[in-house]
Amino acid sequence: MFNLVWYSAKLFFKGKLLRDPLHVYRQVVFGILLGSFMLIGLEGLLILVGSKEVGLNFTMALIASSAFTGIMMPFLLKDIKMQ
Repeated sequence: MFNLVWYSAKLFFKGKLLRDPLHVYRQVVFGILLGSFMLIGLEGLLILVGSKEVGLNFTMALIASSAFTGIMMPFLLKDIKMQ
């Protein structure tokens, strides 16, 4: 198992693992941006509501946006082609 991971990592850093690395990078950046915008939006919504417990609400917004991003990434990266 370690040999498989080591071989894949070597191919990735040589640039020979992914058929279209630009597509992968674009999808990852898109997912990160969506998660960040969701975090900012949820926090802005909590500020507009006028919540007094800002730290706890930020933690809940962070958990919700992280879960959303984690659920979304497999759908964004489902069309990755290996060489």
